[in-house]
Amino acid sequence: MNKFTVAEKDFFKKESTKGPSQRQLRVAEEIRHILADLFIRTEFRDPELQGQKFTVTEVQMTFDLRHAIVYVSHLGQSDVADFLPALKRVTPYLKNQLSQKIRLKFLPDLRFEADTTLDYAAKIEMLLQNPKVVRDLKKE
Repeated sequence: MNKFTVAEKDFFKKESTKGPSQRQLRVAEEIRHILADLFIRTEFRDPELQGQKFTVTEVQMTFDLRHAIVYVSHLGQSDVADFLPALKRVTPYLKNQLSQKIRLKFLPDLRFEADTTLDYAAKIEMLLQNPKVVRDLKKE
């Protein structure tokens, strides 16, 4: 038996197929607000992050609230993936600041991911501006 399964159940999977619980959403939103405030007000010592401004667009929590995926975007630019290693280096500092501002039994591990929804939205907008698509949309 795999060490992560108990009685043939996957340990990391949530039993129900519903969306996130109200508690998950509430904790994720609180973490998003705190991290966004830290990114605005804090000057990091890491040379790659000095003078850089990030936006925390979304935080997703696991069902047990022990892990958080933090989606960040680099204000108006699509090069946020270049800064992910630097954000990983400052994660201990961010967790320390987070622990001072939020009261949870377990402080979640933070994993940073690039938010590509703005790039995707721009791509869709560009496709909708295509003359062939505009012509087809006017027929309806």
